[in-house]
Amino acid sequence: MKSAKGVYRFDEGSLSMKALLGGKGANLAEMTRLGLPIPAGFTVTTEVCAKYQASGSLSDETFEEICATLSDLENKQSAWFGHSDCPLLVSVRSGSVTSMPGMMDTILNLGLNDFTVQGLAKQTGNERFAYDCYRRFIQMFGEVVLGIPALHFDHALEQMKKDEDCISDQEVNAEQWKKLVLRYHWLVEAQTGKAFPQDVYVQLRMAVGAVFKSWNNVRAKVYRKLYSIPNEQGTAVTVQTMVFGNRGDDSGTGVLFTRNPSTGDKEIYGEYLMNAQGEDVVAGVRTPRSIIELKDDLPEIYAQLTAVAEQLEAHYLDMQDIEFTVENRQLYVLQTRSGKRTAQAAVKIAVALVDEGLLPKEEAVSRIEAGHLDQLLHRSIDRQAQLQVIATGLPASPGAASGVIALDAQTAEGLAREGKKALLVSLETSPEDIQGILAAQGILTGRGGMTSHAAVVARGMGKPCVCGCDGLSIDLEQRSVTIGGRTFNEGESLSIDGATGQVFSGIVSLTEPEITPELLTLLEYADEIRELKIYSNADTPADAAKAREWGAEGIGLCRTEHMFFSDSRLPVVQAMILAGSKEERIQELSKIMPMQQADFEAIFEAMDGLPVTIRLLDPPLHEFLPNQEHLVKQIRELETVGAEGEDERERLKATLAKVRTLQERNPMLGLRGCRLGILFPEIYDMQIEAIFKAAKAVLGRRIEVRPDIMIPLVGHANELQTLRKLVDDVARQVLFGEHKDLQYKVGTMIEVPRAAIVADKIAEHADFFSFGTNDLTQMTFGYSRDDAEEKFLNSYLEQQILPANPFQSLDEEGVGELIQWAVAKGKSKKSFLKTGICGEHGGDMQSIVFCQQAGLDYISCSPYRVPYARIAAAQAVLASQIAEPQR
Repeated sequence: MKSAKGVYRFDEGSLSMKALLGGKGANLAEMTRLGLPIPAGFTVTTEVCAKYQASGSLSDETFEEICATLSDLENKQSAWFGHSDCPLLVSVRSGSVTSMPGMMDTILNLGLNDFTVQGLAKQTGNERFAYDCYRRFIQMFGEVVLGIPALHFDHALEQMKKDEDCISDQEVNAEQWKKLVLRYHWLVEAQTGKAFPQDVYVQLRMAVGAVFKSWNNVRAKVYRKLYSIPNEQGTAVTVQTMVFGNRGDDSGTGVLFTRNPSTGDKEIYGEYLMNAQGEDVVAGVRTPRSIIELKDDLPEIYAQLTAVAEQLEAHYLDMQDIEFTVENRQLYVLQTRSGKRTAQAAVKIAVALVDEGLLPKEEAVSRIEAGHLDQLLHRSIDRQAQLQVIATGLPASPGAASGVIALDAQTAEGLAREGKKALLVSLETSPEDIQGILAAQGILTGRGGMTSHAAVVARGMGKPCVCGCDGLSIDLEQRSVTIGGRTFNEGESLSIDGATGQVFSGIVSLTEPEITPELLTLLEYADEIRELKIYSNADTPADAAKAREWGAEGIGLCRTEHMFFSDSRLPVVQAMILAGSKEERIQELSKIMPMQQADFEAIFEAMDGLPVTIRLLDPPLHEFLPNQEHLVKQIRELETVGAEGEDERERLKATLAKVRTLQERNPMLGLRGCRLGILFPEIYDMQIEAIFKAAKAVLGRRIEVRPDIMIPLVGHANELQTLRKLVDDVARQVLFGEHKDLQYKVGTMIEVPRAAIVADKIAEHADFFSFGTNDLTQMTFGYSRDDAEEKFLNSYLEQQILPANPFQSLDEEGVGELIQWAVAKGKSKKSFLKTGICGEHGGDMQSIVFCQQAGLDYISCSPYRVPYARIAAAQAVLASQIAEPQR
């Protein structure tokens, strides 16, 4: 509903009007209602901002409303805007709905001109102070409103101080400030071709427009994109009576937090400066003092501030970031907002507020941000360090890493064996690089997107990864990397931040993840609230153990093809795939089965009593075939050896010929998944036998086993019917005697759109549906993940053709509709049908909210995302409870 007014006095507003008044305006109105010492003022609404963005100007009607409200302010303050004897001065500040600290612009001391500055000098009896304010105003107005680069003003200031032999601003006297004001006037006219505006109403209109305009400055747009703040939200503009912290030694300005934002400890934390304006604290020109020292400088003000801090925290039920000014020993509160905090502090404060009886558990859980959990659960870069960013790619897997450059998997492994930390740098990775990825501290690639091989594997391992780094080139002959215009040799050091996509030169300081008692408590709160089960994707016994440690309630996806990526196993699998006959293939499979059985036993043991969903082999064959280029190179090298290399050369030629016959035009849609099991049933037969033999073995060790066998890539009910029969037949052969009643489930991964459409028919042969949202998204959109992210997806997002990357956040309109359709049709056949998702979306907040709304039973994500998923699933329940009354 649109507001009839465009301007609200502070005493007309409240916190509930945040969408209209912005965060700053709503909080100032709320604090006015609380009776706190707030300089009087008014707010121009976000609706006016929307009109300004559409037209590019402030309407006459709105400005008349501003002037009328300003007249009320004049009467209240007994000071008049533009008056030469008793001038009213105001600040003009931005105030977005979502906090965007420092992203938009502010103008202080507005209302000063060549005449009102003299009135200010008379009012205060301090000519030096008056002209100090005037030079500050001209500079801020010049930069923000007139667009004059700050360096021009800074140069004039430094030149004046040099000419007058002044080291600091405090040494400058009134006459010297007057000279600088005159220089600033000349500067403005030289830069703009016009004199500095003396009409204070012209100043005000230009300033309000400039602050609205700053909603779309570069840093604000980058910040909104980073934190997913809607562009249409807009900013309000707050006009407030000036109070001055630079009126002398009994005045000052500062910022305080009601708790320590770094540690979360319950203590007043902040800084202040005496005889200073607000920008001095953040500009770094003078070193601020700890807020604790204010107890000695102005003990009565410190006592008032402590009381205000307690009152505001109790009112807002959160740690507050408070800006204040002291003018002639009179305290004024300029702003309060929820304070930014580290991940550790966020968790500690949330739990503390519950313990103190200020917050219910539900509210504590709802406040935790995804980014905070990523920081807590992965190593992060110490932001106190001096960092040199040389390039930026896609933030593919959170965490940070430093290491010496390794240009291939073998080098990374070798460095690890020597006890050195390696960073695997490659144009792209493949399954053959798995040992190098395992050995490396992190991965940096020049190609690939957020769901590339490197990204997916790194996230599963909890390793930091930056993908698609533009400008990364590799010279394998010279063993060097060129990035950000600089060349680094293999063995030199780089660092990456997988949370931001940034790449740094050299080694950076890292902070280790810390699992605090407060985090464990918060996760317990979440578990009491959530409805979705949280499973984990785990392909190895180590993954399974880690998943259980983080609180997973089962394994939602064990990708059996990922068990074969090690150096000792990959050749056996390749030999099986390249086998020339069924007999040869069965021979190779007999070598693989003990490996599979041992892995399944260890996974069952780690998940004792919890369900384990095992997906039968689903490799696009090209991922397991030997590299053609590498084979050709080996053959050429052997040709130089002569007769002694003849046998090996012929063997490699035969391998190359076989590889070429198995090559597919579109391997992702080729011979994989259930198609492989139907054409070569001996492969699935071996895996099913290994599963049930492993189950028998661990049952003998008094371990409870709950196997769920997943048939991949089913698109037709007959495919599942055929392979379910194979599972049941093998089960009868293996599970006899005391184990014949072992309960197991057979289901399928819904990743082909047709499967969702005919889900009722497929459900006749299924005990569960697991939605493979990665492939389902690819096939629904007709996008190849890697190609889309590398070629056009970023452009689509920038042009807002797509609202979000569908491989990161589930496409609810298309893919989500298929999921809901499949759930409804499947459960119409079998009400007990278990449903969940196991794609990358299982670790995305918005996707988890969708799963909650769609009535799924579980989500499955990587082990390192399990704590986040536990929180997100609880937040999804809370979000649905808020939305329910609105329906």
